[in-house]
Amino acid sequence: MKLDIKNMVCDRCKKVVRDELEALGITLQHVGLGSVETVDEVGPEQLTTVREVLLKNGFELLDDRRLALVEHIKTLVIEEVQNLKGSKPAAMNFSDYLSEKTGYEYSYLSSLFSSETGQTIEQYIIAQKVEKVKEWLTYNELTLSEMAWRLSYSSSAHLSNQFKKVTGMTPGEFRKNHPSLRKALDQVGS
Repeated sequence: MKLDIKNMVCDRCKKVVRDELEALGITLQHVGLGSVETVDEVGPEQLTTVREVLLKNGFELLDDRRLALVEHIKTLVIEEVQNLKGSKPAAMNFSDYLSEKTGYEYSYLSSLFSSETGQTIEQYIIAQKVEKVKEWLTYNELTLSEMAWRLSYSSSAHLSNQFKKVTGMTPGEFRKNHPSLRKALDQVGS
């Protein structure tokens, strides 16, 4: 049985969900970002307990398939941008990648995502990229050119302009004055 879970956006989240569900006696087949697969069906009473345990830990069980698809899109973007999984070929744009991974036309995904979140998929991708840049700036790990290359920007100037448009400051200003303005991944784009 597959359970779709909102706000499950990092490896630590996966560990918390795994530990909590196993503590309830649920045997898991697979734990991924945004979902778990159980070996056996989860009955209605146990599902109520799962829902409560997830809520207690900041997660939400998704029953609505449309919302689950939106969360799946977010998970795919986070895996590519935040975790740099590299599943998306560099030459492939995000719209084709998301269509391929979900099995839906991008126009449907785009419309659904916008209606459910109030922002476009492109805006969400940009927000995730900006948050990744904030992380790198905070830890002073890479040059702006290296960041631009890793995030598939055409140039460091393009990255810098987009960063300023989203945050209101240049990457240099952020690094010097505001490294505490980072967001949790489930809050990016909200």
